[in-house]
Amino acid sequence: MSTDITLQTLEEKLREMTTARVGIGRSGGGWTTKATLSFALDHARAREAVWSGMNLPALQSAFAKWPLSTVSSAAHDRATYVRRPDLGRVLAPGEDLSSLPKGKIVIVVADGLSATAVNKNAVSVVSGLQDLLSEPAPIVLVERGRVAIGDDIGAATEARAVVMLIGERPGLSSADSLGAYITWEPKPGLPDSRRNCISNIREGGLSPAYAAERIVLLLKQMEQMRISGVALDSNALTA
Repeated sequence: MSTDITLQTLEEKLREMTTARVGIGRSGGGWTTKATLSFALDHARAREAVWSGMNLPALQSAFAKWPLSTVSSAAHDRATYVRRPDLGRVLAPGEDLSSLPKGKIVIVVADGLSATAVNKNAVSVVSGLQDLLSEPAPIVLVERGRVAIGDDIGAATEARAVVMLIGERPGLSSADSLGAYITWEPKPGLPDSRRNCISNIREGGLSPAYAAERIVLLLKQMEQMRISGVALDSNALTA
């Protein structure tokens, strides 16, 4: 009996520490009804996140005090975006970013594979960044964008660095996770090894405020060393 109580207590403590499926119990040879329904709900949330869209009016209103532009990728709809990742990496023909200031750090916000993550977390991260940066950064909102589209935008604005905030591929316990990809001297065709990534920005993961601090620390180190990606030891950062 004492062993059963100890195991139950351990499972309860584990469930308090993580949203992963641990200690979910059994009903015969299968899951409990509660665990089965929870799995179905999380699966539905993940699917919804992939097909959801950014709340552009809310984001545009929140970012209106900074230089702002809204563009789209070459993927003309969500279905094409999901099937053709390559089209999400480049701007649609005719997109114009000439109104934005040149030579700055540019913040790009893209829906990625979870607009839910952007709608929930992007405003907090961007606001934190703008408070910490030495000067305001222009912002580009991208519909149906992939990570590499930040390189096109960075080149078009002659940016010193680009901070790409993008919805991460949703998991069954985190459909609202935002990722940040930071690249020094962006230009089309850069390999992924030139980027530094901060992931799992969400409630229950890395807080938006702390993520903003880490991004700014990375930017400062990039400015000093003129490099980014695997050549930059992000583990050496100290808060």
